[in-house]
Amino acid sequence: MTTGLQKRGRATSQEGRGPDLRLAEIVDETRLRADLAAVAGQGEEARPAILQILKDANRDGRKAAEAMLFEDGGGLLCAMRISALQDILVRAVHDLACRLFNYGGRCMGVIAVGGYGRGTLAPGSDIDLLFLLSDTATPGARKATEYLLYLLWDLGLKVGHSSRTISECVALAREDHTIRTALLERRLVTGEASLFKALGARFEAEVVAGTSAEFIKAKLAERDQRHAKSGDTRYLVEPNVKEGKGGLRDLHTLFWIAKDHYRVESRGELVSAGVFSRRECRLFEKAEDFLWAVRCHMHFLTGKAEERLSFDIQPEIAGRLGYNTHPGMKEVERFMKHYFLIAKDVGDLTGIFCAALEEEQAKEAPGLRGLIRSLRSRSRQIPGTLAFSIDNNRITTTSRTVFSDDPVNFIRIFKLAARHRLEYHPDALKLIRRSLRLVNQALRDNREANSLFLDVLTDPSDPELHLRRMNEAGVLGRFIPDFGKIVAMMQFNMYHHYTVDEHLLRAVATFSKLEHGELEGELPLTTSFVGQVKDRVPLYVAILLHDIAKGRQEDHSQAGARIARELCPRLGLDDRETELVAWLVEDHLLMSMTAQQRDLTDRKTIRDFAERVQTLDRLKLLTILTVCDIRAVGPGVWNGWKGQLIRTLYMETEPVLTGGFSQSSRRQRIEAARVDLSHALSGWAEGERAAAIDSHYPNYFLTVPLEDQKRHAAFLRENASKGAELATSVRTDRFRGMTEITVLAPDHPRLLSFIAGGCAAAGANIADAQIFTMTDGRALDIVTVSREFAEDEDELRRAERIARNIRELLGGRQAMPDLLAGRRSRGRDLSSFDVRPRVTVHNHLSEQLTVIEVEGLDRTGLLSDLTGAISDLNLDIRSAHVSTYGEKVVDVFYVTDLLGQKVAGEGRAERIERRLIAVFEEPEGEVSSHTVKPSTVAFGMSAR
Repeated sequence: MTTGLQKRGRATSQEGRGPDLRLAEIVDETRLRADLAAVAGQGEEARPAILQILKDANRDGRKAAEAMLFEDGGGLLCAMRISALQDILVRAVHDLACRLFNYGGRCMGVIAVGGYGRGTLAPGSDIDLLFLLSDTATPGARKATEYLLYLLWDLGLKVGHSSRTISECVALAREDHTIRTALLERRLVTGEASLFKALGARFEAEVVAGTSAEFIKAKLAERDQRHAKSGDTRYLVEPNVKEGKGGLRDLHTLFWIAKDHYRVESRGELVSAGVFSRRECRLFEKAEDFLWAVRCHMHFLTGKAEERLSFDIQPEIAGRLGYNTHPGMKEVERFMKHYFLIAKDVGDLTGIFCAALEEEQAKEAPGLRGLIRSLRSRSRQIPGTLAFSIDNNRITTTSRTVFSDDPVNFIRIFKLAARHRLEYHPDALKLIRRSLRLVNQALRDNREANSLFLDVLTDPSDPELHLRRMNEAGVLGRFIPDFGKIVAMMQFNMYHHYTVDEHLLRAVATFSKLEHGELEGELPLTTSFVGQVKDRVPLYVAILLHDIAKGRQEDHSQAGARIARELCPRLGLDDRETELVAWLVEDHLLMSMTAQQRDLTDRKTIRDFAERVQTLDRLKLLTILTVCDIRAVGPGVWNGWKGQLIRTLYMETEPVLTGGFSQSSRRQRIEAARVDLSHALSGWAEGERAAAIDSHYPNYFLTVPLEDQKRHAAFLRENASKGAELATSVRTDRFRGMTEITVLAPDHPRLLSFIAGGCAAAGANIADAQIFTMTDGRALDIVTVSREFAEDEDELRRAERIARNIRELLGGRQAMPDLLAGRRSRGRDLSSFDVRPRVTVHNHLSEQLTVIEVEGLDRTGLLSDLTGAISDLNLDIRSAHVSTYGEKVVDVFYVTDLLGQKVAGEGRAERIERRLIAVFEEPEGEVSSHTVKPSTVAFGMSAR
């Protein structure tokens, strides 16, 4: 299949010759005017007929433009065609209004401004019109304006408009940079040309002249604010094509500044002005055309001004643009990788251009201030090198042959910048990009270059900054070709927020912050390891490489370990360090998967994990890598619950690796906990104190902190005095950002199902839930959900609503399907994701329990349905561990049969697998009731 990129390459016209918009195929302007004139003589009664003619022309024109977009792939052409269609409609209505109101049109000009003024419009874009009035505008002109606006609104178009004189335009543009920017891109659509020309003359003389420095500063500040609002990265996996970093607005900002500062009217003039080389101008055109194609397809597909390239529409846009699946990458992932490479090109262009302007402005600053800047920016040599110097606190080259003279300078420049804490001069970055062909195998094999690279990677100050600049300049991907394969690569799922290369750089940044002690308040245990780490260099290498094999057909952890074994010796690591890096890369998911998907109170879990880790030093290194990995996935992915699980796994594993673990110590810990609770309840009557302690099985004392045990004891005693069979209490924890709901209820086969359903019905994201069966047969449930409201009063009301849901379900006053019906209808559409359900039954992961692993597509009420189905299978849930990775769930249940034994028997495992897979296919199926006795349950999940 021909790709959209290839088609766009054929369709794009050379600037200056004028693009072939094929307007005659979009709308026949002559016929449109004739049709309008034919009905206009019928007076006010003609309005419906006029409106219908215009609607038909608009609809047919847009359909034709969409068909041409599919045919030639020209994104910029499509935007120009939509704009030209709009021009025809505006001119036709304006001429009609002139006749209806006996207005000659000489005292008003209808001017397109903003994006419309550029001559480009997306199908759902606003139309910005300026009605430029002379000082002697007649009532007919104002009536014509109203008539035109109302007809455009009735067409369903979003019209932004203003009616001003030339003096008003000039005055407002001087005060407001937004208005100035809109007028900068002005175009006469119809009306009085002399007014348009007069506005241009006064705008240039009274607004633009002598104020470019102020305008540049304002637009750069506006750009920075826009980037900060979107997360300050162009590698978000659901990017905003218009406003996001690397999107169309960045190109527009570049051209606004160029147009204002250099007085250019076209991209081609940027080459003549010395702003861009011809190659860079072609890159500008290619990026603009691609982004316009994506944006136009998005608007056509959704029928609205959709600017966010969401997961829901990415596959369809990829299909519209002609992308195909390749081994290891879906068509949507290939499309998005192309998108991010284009966004990177936009970043390169705007970054170099804007930085160069900043340099120019700094050098041209007048007076004493300018002299001080000049002295500060005076170039000075960097000690120990003749190839580089410092200019305005930025590293730059001393000649244009620096990299051809010695290719090691491709790496040395980043090492020097890191050592001297310098940023990069735009001229140096431009020279690097233009010389990348010199980064070859000889450089990759150069011992000094590899040593310098390790110095950059392990820089004690800010390794992420310099690795990021190296990546943006294209050096990192060429110096380590396997890294180049994952540059701009996205994974089509809702869990990973960034591209793979962005994720790796953020993971490196997290380790650097740990070294600086910046995360000690959040991560005290992990921070304490950093000073004890002897293998700092291998750990940095492992963090950089842990996902380097993403996008391949084979398992990325195993493939990554193989890459590490090949690369590490080249970088200068010895055999022991190489094997350590390879192990960390291969097992980088081991700790997070064990912590989130296994029962940490099961001793076999700990023994199996310890056997894989082998030494305490490797345990600490793996803990650091795991924390850096999870925190770099995206905002909100790391939370206190995951931190608690990882700390628990570490604390349980450490004594096994150091020889301090034995069954007797476990019994001693249980007895010590019972004694501690007894002392904590010393003010109680002896019988009450004994009853409180004897109410719980041993695992309760190993799992629940003493302060929580005291609170639970008071809760149980209070409700015992009331004779309450079912009770709840709620409390907030502002520090952890959590809210806790405690439930006391008779043991019930659907207890876990009802709890999960009650939370899902309220849209609560469960971070932790523990269900303990007590010795008297009752159950004590503790559910921790993510906080939604800032104020405790609001959050407590929400918690009470969740508790009420649970009570109504347990009390039989509410049916689960009815409670979840509204929430299901409001859930996010995940149909774009292909997550095939998978159920596996294991009898080797625990000595006493059967482990059921379930993977599949998430939805509201899923956990409730799964646990209900497990009840149907006559299985006793002993513990459950539920993790959500975006649209995908991984639920692990530790179960026995009703006799307390592992699940056995011919065909039993297959029946379990079939029944649970059916839950994904029949989300609201009827389930019957069987006696189940849930024991200890601890899990973390999202709203189900």
